[in-house]
Amino acid sequence: MVVGREQLISGMHMVGTNKMLGQHWLKNREILDEIARLAGEGELCVEIGPGLGTLTSSLLRRFEKVIAIEYDRRLAENLPKSFPGKNLKVVNKDILKFDFSSIIPSDMTKTQKYVIAGNIPYYITSPIIEKVLTVEPLPERAVLLVQKEVAERILSKKETMLSLFVKNRAEVTAGPVVSKVEFTPPPKVDSQVIILKPHTPEVSDKVFWLIQQGFKAPRKKLVHNLAGFKSKDELDEIFGELRISVDARPGDLKLADWAKLSEKV
Repeated sequence: MVVGREQLISGMHMVGTNKMLGQHWLKNREILDEIARLAGEGELCVEIGPGLGTLTSSLLRRFEKVIAIEYDRRLAENLPKSFPGKNLKVVNKDILKFDFSSIIPSDMTKTQKYVIAGNIPYYITSPIIEKVLTVEPLPERAVLLVQKEVAERILSKKETMLSLFVKNRAEVTAGPVVSKVEFTPPPKVDSQVIILKPHTPEVSDKVFWLIQQGFKAPRKKLVHNLAGFKSKDELDEIFGELRISVDARPGDLKLADWAKLSEKV
């Protein structure tokens, strides 16, 4: 069973509002260079939302080619003028509609390595992360500057739909925290870099479907959320066998717990 975008996003806490069409540009050169360093170096980097090209400049020093996906038409038209003679391709497109398979030349295999980097607009953070971890071909890594609250939620031991989705598909590490004063215009909150190294999903779509059911009421006890699958006595017995507390909330379970629970439920 394939988990659809609308199903997944409904279980994630979206950041900001779809009325927010702008972005906050990072101006600190040391931090921009650090993001590029974390992205690594190589043949190709796909940058999400280059805007004024502040991060693009750092990426071009480390990668042979940068493909920048910019939604704003005027920004997309002006960006190449800032980097004459550089191997920069700017695509004026919504990143959520961009076909990543188009970046692989016909004479290259689908195992061609590339990296994704970007300062992610707050209001579409979750769908962009989902996109990055489900595209074909998958990137070698993705280095994303996101709202600090989102980074903390992904990295937290207390799980959410978003954290479980990410951890199911990638190794996640924390990068530097970036103060809001480093942006123009300054946002209301701080940001943080996260580094994602995609891998084959640890649990199946069937298991993740059960996770979705469990998180329909994340503050309730999990046994109550799964009441439609088994009787209370059966669930109590299953939870006892798996050494899961009957008082556990959905966020208390790790991916391995959900996999075992799926086999029983």
